[in-house]
Amino acid sequence: MATFTKVNDFVKAIAEKEIDLSGAGLTIALSNTAPASETNDPTADGNGVLANVTEIDYTNLSSRVITVASSTQTGGTYKLVLTDLVLNSSGGTTGPFEYVYIYDDSSTNDDLVAVFDYGSALTLNDGDTFTIDFDATTGVLTLA
Repeated sequence: MATFTKVNDFVKAIAEKEIDLSGAGLTIALSNTAPASETNDPTADGNGVLANVTEIDYTNLSSRVITVASSTQTGGTYKLVLTDLVLNSSGGTTGPFEYVYIYDDSSTNDDLVAVFDYGSALTLNDGDTFTIDFDATTGVLTLA
């Protein structure tokens, strides 16, 4: 199971209306470089933008755009539920990658939301699929 880490700058981006979680531009970025090994750790304060992530080549990969199942608030608690995303590799291999970032492609700086660490590098061969299984019950994240 993948380990979820909230990007520190996500909190500021929400407070300053830089990120829209309603689904307009939530997208996946894939990397095989650990956040702490990047030149500027994208999970650390002041670095929470896509430019600080070493992305893989997406030539053979299907769409990375995420569908929001629900973006709701009840009793002062906000919950974001995302539809599982199936990535398809076609025409060659994709990867390797270990880190799956969620970012807002519609924000000015491609602000990062979170990163999932899958624990080891994954490579998709031609014709392979990879499902990013977002928890439909508890949601990807809650804010209270």
